[in-house]
Amino acid sequence: MHAYLITAKPGRLHRAAAWAGRWALRALALTVMVALGAVVFPLRAARPVLNYLACRAAWLELWAASVTGIGPVGAALGSGLTDEFIAEFHKARTGATA
Repeated sequence: MHAYLITAKPGRLHRAAAWAGRWALRALALTVMVALGAVVFPLRAARPVLNYLACRAAWLELWAASVTGIGPVGAALGSGLTDEFIAEFHKARTGATA
């Protein structure tokens, strides 16, 4: 036996408000997804350009180090960060449960 047979059905106003609330939540979710996509997509599309610029910056630093005689500071800092990233990524990759 359905509960509506014992108690009163929700009125038209209540049903309309529930319908509007559901669609407002769906619209909000869609807006959030579109906003995140608008941020993530350009970053992912720019990845080859960023990689190229990083390679050119590293080359420029090595060139400047050879001209000035000062060691490449960025390489020393970057290698430590890279090692730390690899260690964290490896932990996350091997420690994940399937």
